[in-house]
Amino acid sequence: MFCPLHPNRILFLFLLIISSVSFADFSSQQHLHVKKQQMREKVRKMFYHAYDNYMTYAFPHDELKPLTKSFTDSLSELGNLKLEHLPTDYNGSAVTLVESLSSLAILGNNTEFEKGVLWLSENLTFDIDARVNLFECNIRVLGGLISAHLLAIDPTNRLIQGSYNNQLLRLSEDLGRRFLPAFETPTGLPYAWINLKNGVMENETTETSTSGCGSLILEMGALSRLTGDPRFESAALRALRQLWRMRSPLDLLGTTLDVVTGEWLEYSSSIGAGVDSFYEYLLKAYLLFGKEDYWQMFRTAYLASQKYFRHGPWYHEANMWSGEPTYWQLTSLQAFWPGLQVLVGDVAAANASHREFFHVWEKFGVLPERYLLDHQMIHPTEKYYPLRPELAESTFYLYQATKDPWYLDVGESMVKSLNLYTKVAGGFASVRDVTTMQLEDHQHSFFLAETCKYLYLLFDDSFVAKKNYIFTTEGHPIQVTSSWHEKLPESFFSGNWTSSKSGAWESQASALSMRVCPSMALNSRHPEQQRESACHVPDEQISHKCWSNKECGVDATSCRQRICSGVGFCGLWKPL
Repeated sequence: MFCPLHPNRILFLFLLIISSVSFADFSSQQHLHVKKQQMREKVRKMFYHAYDNYMTYAFPHDELKPLTKSFTDSLSELGNLKLEHLPTDYNGSAVTLVESLSSLAILGNNTEFEKGVLWLSENLTFDIDARVNLFECNIRVLGGLISAHLLAIDPTNRLIQGSYNNQLLRLSEDLGRRFLPAFETPTGLPYAWINLKNGVMENETTETSTSGCGSLILEMGALSRLTGDPRFESAALRALRQLWRMRSPLDLLGTTLDVVTGEWLEYSSSIGAGVDSFYEYLLKAYLLFGKEDYWQMFRTAYLASQKYFRHGPWYHEANMWSGEPTYWQLTSLQAFWPGLQVLVGDVAAANASHREFFHVWEKFGVLPERYLLDHQMIHPTEKYYPLRPELAESTFYLYQATKDPWYLDVGESMVKSLNLYTKVAGGFASVRDVTTMQLEDHQHSFFLAETCKYLYLLFDDSFVAKKNYIFTTEGHPIQVTSSWHEKLPESFFSGNWTSSKSGAWESQASALSMRVCPSMALNSRHPEQQRESACHVPDEQISHKCWSNKECGVDATSCRQRICSGVGFCGLWKPL
């Protein structure tokens, strides 16, 4: 027999259910908060285990060899001298210390940050007969010094208790001037190697990579803004524009080129090694400097990458001239791409790729340097994992965009793997072979500059909560300020809402062209016009019927133009 409840009892049960849900939600939030605190402290311990061992056994040299508790000066080639034959007046360039300064600031260690700044101010010199890689020295040393300088002069950080008189900026300017001879080529594209004391060496190689000459604008642009000397930004911008002019009709760029002749040497194009940071710096230069040219170049390059590289959640390599696939492989450096897509607002695509990278991580315990997608196996000669940060970086960005606790689980898994497989008494060692977990005697400086930093920020984002930063490709934060913008972007983000310049959606516009997040690209009156990705343009008719190609949009996944078929429907039809 059915017995209806009294209205008061119904109200009581309703309130009981609501309170139970609220308590469960509160309990879940408390658990999440405790977990983030615990993981933050684990990452902090990781950082100091690596940092303290470097300071004990390797400082002031470049990097730590954790298995033998010794050092290496891997960033530079000091003539043809071996380490035991170094000049007696050589004090080292302390690359790992330079790289660690911004991490120390984020971890809140003001004392160690100030000690590092003072030591560099008094001891670091670039007047040495050392042949250095321009790209690596730019992103590690110049970027590290500029970022630390900006953190030191920010009164809200209170990192320096004593006096600071722009010593790091003066070091940065000195280093930047030593870079300039590398740009003295017929094309304006810089040599890959430069001697800090003597300039470009006789018979120096003229081969460089797209990343090597197209990823200098953030550091050198910032140096010009800080010093008032336009030469640094001008040189980097000239090289970037020359590189862009060399793109193929498909808007793709190869991997290596000759800086004297301006000819491509390697035609295979990708989002991975040799090209990766080129894409990154186009977008971040736009965010940092507000220059429209950077946005237009990035938009074109991004669309081309989606058209010719993307295969489901994966990205293969393709011939820059034909667009045909060349190598079906995953490289660990590609793992930065989901993070970049988050900055574009392409969160769904970023999530899909990130999950595939993490699947490979789970399969081997860490991420191998190269994985052959067509054979589902590790590359036979590139089985190593040098403590790379890219997957941690993308995990941080995706958590910031979604607040999905699954990404915290990803971070926790990475922390466990790093401690289980790579932690040794003398620091953290690279993995020589991921199939056996045999270790290699090298702790790269980027482990402190990036890997530990992004994992820490994943669990404690207080550093980025109140200010807008871009992170260089080496993980060094530079605050975004309107005073550096030539003009403010035509579209902008304010809080959690999105605005376009016109205030309304154009029917044949993508989220990328409108410069808004596709996840926010909703039209309440016309839900069929939702943008599913950064490049997506809906067909004019919700039924997909058409009379001509003009009525068809752009595919959300492949970013290819849809065409009108002979029977009057839009789709990715193959032309007859």
